[in-house]
Amino acid sequence: MPKIERREAIGGSERWPWPAGMHSVLRQVLARRPIASPEELALGLKHLTPVGGFDALGAGVELLLRHRRGRIVIVGDFDADGATSSALGFLTLRSLGFADVDYFIPDRFELGYGLTPEVVERTRGLAPSLIVTVDNGITSVAGVEAARDSGIDVLITDHHLPPAQLPRANVIVNPNVRGHGYRDGLGCRHLAGVGVVFYLLAALGKALGRANAVLEHIDLVALGTVADLVRLDRSNRILVDQGLRRMRAGRCRPGLAALAQVAGAALRDVTAATLGYQIGPRLNAAGRLDDMSVGVRCLVTDDPDEARELAARLDGLNRERRQLESRMRGEAVELVDEAESLEGEALPNVVCLAHERWHEGLVGLVASRIRERYFRPTFAFAPADGGRLKGSGRSIPGFHLRDALADVAAEVPGLIERFGGHAMAAGLTLKEGGFEAFRRAIEAVGARRLDAAAFAETILTDGEIDCRDMTVEVAALLRDAGPWGQGFPEPCFDGRFELLRTRILKDAHVKMTLKPAGGAAPVEAIAFNRADEPPEPGAELTLVYRLDVNDYFETPRVQLIVDHVE
Repeated sequence: MPKIERREAIGGSERWPWPAGMHSVLRQVLARRPIASPEELALGLKHLTPVGGFDALGAGVELLLRHRRGRIVIVGDFDADGATSSALGFLTLRSLGFADVDYFIPDRFELGYGLTPEVVERTRGLAPSLIVTVDNGITSVAGVEAARDSGIDVLITDHHLPPAQLPRANVIVNPNVRGHGYRDGLGCRHLAGVGVVFYLLAALGKALGRANAVLEHIDLVALGTVADLVRLDRSNRILVDQGLRRMRAGRCRPGLAALAQVAGAALRDVTAATLGYQIGPRLNAAGRLDDMSVGVRCLVTDDPDEARELAARLDGLNRERRQLESRMRGEAVELVDEAESLEGEALPNVVCLAHERWHEGLVGLVASRIRERYFRPTFAFAPADGGRLKGSGRSIPGFHLRDALADVAAEVPGLIERFGGHAMAAGLTLKEGGFEAFRRAIEAVGARRLDAAAFAETILTDGEIDCRDMTVEVAALLRDAGPWGQGFPEPCFDGRFELLRTRILKDAHVKMTLKPAGGAAPVEAIAFNRADEPPEPGAELTLVYRLDVNDYFETPRVQLIVDHVE
């Protein structure tokens, strides 16, 4: 069972000059977030890390200006970060006077990820003089070579970790590549792909005397940043906060407004969680099951009617995605449980799963669910063309996926056809019949790099709060103090409660009435997807929970969202 631990307050934070009147619960939370002082809570654009420190931006701007009268083709990735990056580049370049701009999103099932020679060949019909990659390209050695050999210039914008050999692009803009990112190595290292594009376009706008042109579409930057689960350092929190403000004011792209509508989310109340759990998955569904060009079209159209039509299509794809994912998740749990019972041993340090019926667009979600359930780095594979296997991995702290894949590639040459990613998420393609060899190799890497201590799962909380602070007002304060997300987690608390009543909702969720320890007034709570193990009334429970406002009723009520029960 996971161990509950409380975050330590930053040393000296009790003496910080907190804003007058700030609620004690909010101070309690913020003193446990990665800030150096309350001044870092200011999220105005003037506090954004300046573009002048980005080494490669000047060269990138010069290359774009050389092709101002040429034809620019943006090659994007097929996830939400890639879609928002493509839309941001397309819309901003056109608004800056680049009349001949187009985009191309590779079909993940036919062409795979990145700027491959096949993708370059497909773009020939668009006759580009310049290809700009967004959220990809740093591993595209062969594709860049094919483009350059054809007389096409290449500008790579990416945020993924680089391979040993860099592509021979004209310019590379990547905060994680030495000499091509931010000089001090800080401030921009955690940008999503859309954040890198934002910085490049901000520098381009400045050079053209229209420094604020890219800000017209900062709502897209917010969506891509949250959906890609990058760390919300101060720069990213500024980008997300400013994008959310634009959405709440009703000044976002018609496609974003339409996606919010089909998700049942009111623009005036949108938060980072809305982007991450409601809007982002609907956009991502296109890349997982169909063609992400649909998602990009939804984001770039100026026609509200077309936006609503495309959003409805994306919503339908998302419903299909949920059904497929549910089936695959169940099959994955069966595979793990069968392996444990057959081998009679504990799980290996790294879990590898494959199934002939799995959909390659959803294996990342399956890997994520298994990682969460068993707290092990997990790879999930589905069949692809030519007998190959397409896989996706998700990790736990202490096991760097991309480095682990590099070890396997070095130890078993030719087994992995291509791979890339981050510490916590990665994708790869295995040669035909390569699953068992990969499983043995990655398990060996896991045995070397992980010990029993790595699997001691902990849940971090912000401590206890007084039951008198379990109110709609405090819940709203915490919600509005974000944006919360990766690296800047949403506030959660722990406490003791007596369970008074329970009921099951939709055969999946447990609705509870609780009496807080030391409190008289009961409070409502809900634990999602826990109907298979509901606690009995009368039980004394330790809960990890978040404060929420349930506005289903005419009068909003406070509600606890329960993340963990003991």
